[in-house]
Amino acid sequence: MALTPRTFGLSLAVCLALFGVERALAHGDVTPQPVDTAGLPSVGQEWLEKNPYRGTKNQELATKIGSSAFNQNCARCHGIEAESGGLAPDLRYLDKGEDGDAWFINRIRHGYTQNGITKMPAFQGILSQDAMWAIRCYLDSRYQGDSN
Repeated sequence: MALTPRTFGLSLAVCLALFGVERALAHGDVTPQPVDTAGLPSVGQEWLEKNPYRGTKNQELATKIGSSAFNQNCARCHGIEAESGGLAPDLRYLDKGEDGDAWFINRIRHGYTQNGITKMPAFQGILSQDAMWAIRCYLDSRYQGDSN
């Protein structure tokens, strides 16, 4: 049976629609996922301005936890392993170390709205401060800013 242009066009549209649905679902659930920070010492209730895990014996564990937390909660917008596809900032270029900590913790806590449109949701009250700093350790491990 030969395909007519109309049948071919319909078949192509169905395939593209199915591919698009699969790609949209590939990023998983958009509901923030809980982060298990077992093994990391709690940083307490007072919001810190610099990463308490950086340069400590807990940094490696925090980076591992942060990797999982990032890929569950942030990758849908910022890309798998923090490699953005261009829709949201590529966080591999976020200032490393204390230079980027204040910006990072403010943005992840309070989110970002531009012209009345929420570009990034606020995660305060959803993720613990421990989880947020673990994500920061992970982002430091993915840093690409000095490679130019």
